[in-house]
Amino acid sequence: MHEVIWHGRGGQGVVVAAHVLAEAAYLEGFKGVTSAPTFGPERRGAPLTASTRIADNPIRTFSQIELADITVVLDDSLFGVVDILGKVKKGGMVIINTAKPAETFNIPAGFNLATVDAANVSLKQHLIKEGAPVVNTPMLGAFAKAAGMVSLENLEKALRSKLSREAIFKNFAAVKAAYEVTITREKRNS
Repeated sequence: MHEVIWHGRGGQGVVVAAHVLAEAAYLEGFKGVTSAPTFGPERRGAPLTASTRIADNPIRTFSQIELADITVVLDDSLFGVVDILGKVKKGGMVIINTAKPAETFNIPAGFNLATVDAANVSLKQHLIKEGAPVVNTPMLGAFAKAAGMVSLENLEKALRSKLSREAIFKNFAAVKAAYEVTITREKRNS
């Protein structure tokens, strides 16, 4: 089983991204997929998480994810607020939306790391909502490249089931653009 925790802020579409990933994984042929939000009375801008479980067989576990195989961070400022690395297994993967160099985050040896400037991707695609760039869908493209578990084709199909016809074109263009510019770093030993 692959467990994914999505870290973001209220209003960034963390829950939608977790759902779209689950659907894309199902379309990819995984027999077990779940997706769930993890938040309380937070408001727009407050930190929150969502999770996605992906497995070859049906999933019988519905508890919160304690330690993820992969964590996706939609807002790099959360590193100063949330213990992101404390929620990912050693040897796991961290995917970050950031314009900063990867070295800025001091990700310890033993982790895979992927970075993408999802906000810039969205701005280039004119994918803006309420004055802010949409980052959840580009992060799906980054996930596809870094984790290699879902195809762009199945992400597009999953987006079609969640978004209006008008929104699909820009969102999928952002998914593809983010896929192309995601930078991955393999784990280092020691």
